[in-house]
Amino acid sequence: MADLRLVLPALNTEYIEPFYTLERTLLAEWHVIHQWFATQWRLTPPPVYGSVDLRNAGFKVAPIDMNLFPAGFNNLNPTFLSVSAAGAKKSIHETKPDAKNILIITESHTRNLFYWDNVKAIINTLQAAGFTVCVSRLDLAPHTSTDITLRSGEIIRVEGLIREANALIAGHFKPDYILLNNDLSEGIPAILHDVDVPLMPPAELGWSKRFKSEHFQFYAEVAADFAKEVKLDPWLIAPLFRYCGELNFMQQEGMDCLVANAEILFAEIEAKYAEYQLPYKPFLVVKADTGTYGMAVMTVRSIDELKSLNRKQRTRMATTKSGQPVRRVIIQEGVHTFEVVGSKRSVAEPVVYLWGNCVAGGFYRVHQERGIDENLNAPGMHFEPLAFPNCCDSPHEELGLDDSQNRLFVYGVIARLSMLAAAREVHHLVTEKMKTAPLK
Repeated sequence: MADLRLVLPALNTEYIEPFYTLERTLLAEWHVIHQWFATQWRLTPPPVYGSVDLRNAGFKVAPIDMNLFPAGFNNLNPTFLSVSAAGAKKSIHETKPDAKNILIITESHTRNLFYWDNVKAIINTLQAAGFTVCVSRLDLAPHTSTDITLRSGEIIRVEGLIREANALIAGHFKPDYILLNNDLSEGIPAILHDVDVPLMPPAELGWSKRFKSEHFQFYAEVAADFAKEVKLDPWLIAPLFRYCGELNFMQQEGMDCLVANAEILFAEIEAKYAEYQLPYKPFLVVKADTGTYGMAVMTVRSIDELKSLNRKQRTRMATTKSGQPVRRVIIQEGVHTFEVVGSKRSVAEPVVYLWGNCVAGGFYRVHQERGIDENLNAPGMHFEPLAFPNCCDSPHEELGLDDSQNRLFVYGVIARLSMLAAAREVHHLVTEKMKTAPLK
């Protein structure tokens, strides 16, 4: 096994002890945690895959984002491909035990070669799991195909889709399972409605329908349930948040709602900091309530900042991917990141990838020019792969405080909690669809 200390950033010295207080609690209860998750997965099976952005503030480790259509598999440590492949096989077969032919539907209208490196990594994972794989794009005309040449020189053949009754066919490939790697920010196309094989994640969980605030409401419930089991304050593993709808940053409409909710949230965070005698300054992160890709995100350190946004700031907050207008925002408790990488001590945050309930890998998002209270998903970032052996289901046998695998265990626990929240989202979606489905 690789030396995990080589791929884990250091915790700033002054914040080590608070982190180990939280870590000790989770390590001491790992048998309880394992059984609790097993029960929860039986009640609400996890989505096929996902990625979770975390922040480690020393005294607190919490998710700040959860993506059900993850790109970035190319940033995982390739040494652990077998772990990812095993997780993919288990996750897909839990939905369709006899699945053999997987169709990947990718993002449309993109020549971003880093994204296509991600697609290639997914292909490699699925092929290593024993599946036959084909790739398609929604913007290609039927009976056409195109080749994407990767930076490595490898080629991915992409086929146009054909709809026959309720079946989707790509070229001559007829899938028995469809894996969406397109977040459907612009809506669900008719071709994806009522297909006759599993389409995962469900198209209704694309960013045209899904909201971060709803996910974090489910996460708050999961964190509260989990915290009871391990006798922990749920605030130590969950960000406080509020949200506002009906906003227009350019017309400055809905700003009263934004300011009022920010004031409440600042007060709630300050109360928790006082309870734990934390000497830090609270901050908020305001971001679009749908997928952001680092767009439409801003750090707010005081109410005055929010009240006096200039035109440039409002313009940055007005639209997100594909020029989609921002009408709703989530106002989230800012979680400091006290992890640093390299001699320049660049700030870093872990991003954990999962196939179903299996932690398959991850990386650190690192940014030399950003501070501990800023968004790191911005131009200038780079990635450092992490190694999660054996899905990181349990801590190291030697529970020493300097053991890096124990930190990975903690990150795996928090990431699975976010995946469980997403599972409850899916369950809620299915339940609501059944209520509104016409009687036959």
